[in-house]
Amino acid sequence: MIGRCGTYCGVCEWKDRMKCPGCQECQGRPFWGECFVAKCSIGKGIYHCGHCIKVPCEELKAAYNTPGHEDHGERLTNLKNWANGIEEYLELRTLKSEEK
Repeated sequence: MIGRCGTYCGVCEWKDRMKCPGCQECQGRPFWGECFVAKCSIGKGIYHCGHCIKVPCEELKAAYNTPGHEDHGERLTNLKNWANGIEEYLELRTLKSEEK
């Protein structure tokens, strides 16, 4: 359930609701449409962006700044951890989780 952009898909509220198999399985075509970050990763033959020498590239930064999908550095930390074999993840902080 490792997302190519650094999101851990295992805790995504849409995963079960939309029957999304996760980033690795959907091959860049999640339930919401085409993912340019995943397509880039697939095109480079890498499992996730943490394995790319250009991380964080402009495409990844743009994805991290998409309204409603922003983060506070969690995805970049996840990518670095995963690239170094650390099987931990930070869950994305959202308005919902901050309000709880």
